[in-house]
Amino acid sequence: MTLNPSLDPAVLQDVDSLFLGAALPADIPLEDAKRSGFYISVRWKFALAMLAGLSWMGFSIYIADAWVHDLALAMGPVPAYLVIYGIAVVPGFMNAFLVVSLMLDRRPSAKQHDARLPGISILVAAYNEEASIVSTIESIALQQYEGPLQVVVINDGSTDATAEKLAGLGYPWLQVLNLERNVGKANALNAGLALVRHRLTITVDGDSYLYKNALPNLVRRYMSDPENTRAVAGAVLVRNSRKNFVTSIQEWDYFHGIAAIKRLQSLYQGTLVAQGAFSVYDTALIRELGGWPHTVGEDIVLTWAILERGYRVGFAENACLFTNAPDTWLQFIRQRQRWSRGLIEAFKSHWRLLFKPRMTTLFIWWNLLFPYMDLVYTFAFIPGLVLALFGIYWVAGPMTLLVLPLAMLVNHLMYSIQAKMFTEQGLTVRRNVPGFIFYALFYSVVLQPACVVGYLQELVSRTKNWGTK
Repeated sequence: MTLNPSLDPAVLQDVDSLFLGAALPADIPLEDAKRSGFYISVRWKFALAMLAGLSWMGFSIYIADAWVHDLALAMGPVPAYLVIYGIAVVPGFMNAFLVVSLMLDRRPSAKQHDARLPGISILVAAYNEEASIVSTIESIALQQYEGPLQVVVINDGSTDATAEKLAGLGYPWLQVLNLERNVGKANALNAGLALVRHRLTITVDGDSYLYKNALPNLVRRYMSDPENTRAVAGAVLVRNSRKNFVTSIQEWDYFHGIAAIKRLQSLYQGTLVAQGAFSVYDTALIRELGGWPHTVGEDIVLTWAILERGYRVGFAENACLFTNAPDTWLQFIRQRQRWSRGLIEAFKSHWRLLFKPRMTTLFIWWNLLFPYMDLVYTFAFIPGLVLALFGIYWVAGPMTLLVLPLAMLVNHLMYSIQAKMFTEQGLTVRRNVPGFIFYALFYSVVLQPACVVGYLQELVSRTKNWGTK
């Protein structure tokens, strides 16, 4: 089944149009700030963060001069500059920008509207999810969402007992679409999109569990954000973190790094990935865009299409969904290869975002630099670490220790912000010290080479499979 773009517009005329028809004011942060008597506009925050980043970058260039000179004697000046800038100068700018932005970020609370919540349609694409699909649907039921609710599970040609598990559920709002053969996640979502009845469409992975109030928190953030918002990403956390050491490490990546980056991007008017695991979208716009593209990274490509239209994508840090992370290193590597392929796909389709005059453009350029930094880390820094063990400090040595204070500050801010959100949601941060130590010190040794392989795969391969999420 494929999406029919000529669906009758009357399908969208349901009760929730009463609550989403009027635009909400775009200056909600200003209103909240006036109550406290102090306000810094988002543009001033951006300018201050840029100033901090450029200042740190200038300082890094100055103190790295001798480092570059010594390395140039071994490999030449051009490679030396590329290596030092890739492992120290550019990441230093990014970290300084992140620190100042997080320190200035004062997110307004979502407005509690008097009117009932709008109707939502939830799409759950499932492929061989017999072990978790029932608990996923039950977690939706436990939300007791106050507005009209439609849930469409697309069983994408599963060969296990997924269909039988779904047949045993009797919720009146649940609809199951069984596809005869596996067509891929994007096509499965588009098949479900053709059945959507509400103005807002939410995607949820088939092996996930919605924490309490996740749906209302996500929708209220969408309704409270500036009027040009067309999608909001939820907060995805690791559900199976206690399974083994691999999942315990990823617990920190989701809790710590990914959430902080989405928060930063949302502050400056454009989260770059409304992930398919848990996000809300404007149904009319998704249909106008032709649904989810048949790509490896369908969620990032779709998000960039929304941004290219000039719309905003937000982030609801208190709309929590727990999902199963890859539980072997091989699965993890394949997942990050797929994410890296998705980034290249997004650039192929929406390279024009590099030249749009808006704050979010900075992060598009950051993403453009990721392949360069991953290549430098993989082929220069990791070998440099090996050389340092034998007393050869061309790449890794005393100078690299200078980045530790800023890295520690970044990690402290990320932890403080996320811990506060957890407390507000009635959650407790698990004491996972070994996982954090490995995440902080060695995670990139696995992550960045995997990303490099993903970039190369996208350049030479045309295969578009479900893969690992």
